[in-house]
Amino acid sequence: MGSESLLRRGINGFNAGVVALTEAPVAGKVLGKAFAQVTYTGRRSGQTFSTPVNYRRSNGEYIIGVAMPDKKKWWRNFLGEGAPITLRIGGVDQSGHAVAHRDERGRVTVRVQLAETA
Repeated sequence: MGSESLLRRGINGFNAGVVALTEAPVAGKVLGKAFAQVTYTGRRSGQTFSTPVNYRRSNGEYIIGVAMPDKKKWWRNFLGEGAPITLRIGGVDQSGHAVAHRDERGRVTVRVQLAETA
């Protein structure tokens, strides 16, 4: 098994652990204030993907800072005009629209505006 394959398995295991903790009754209440699971449809593949992310709220938006963006691909689905996204926070799915932006220093931010609920 190659080192990249081993690394991918480690990352997948870590992500699964974070998701499990955010869904746990006690830990989820604490972690849910900083972690969410995003679900989106890949632009090229059309497949549905989910991954845990760290977020913060600001002025009614959810802001996701993408650490090591050149090593990740998920955020690229939201470049340009953006795309639909679902945030799972505290066990509740919320639909919205996400737009990714890369600044002049290479930092990537994904801004999510949730859909209005009736």
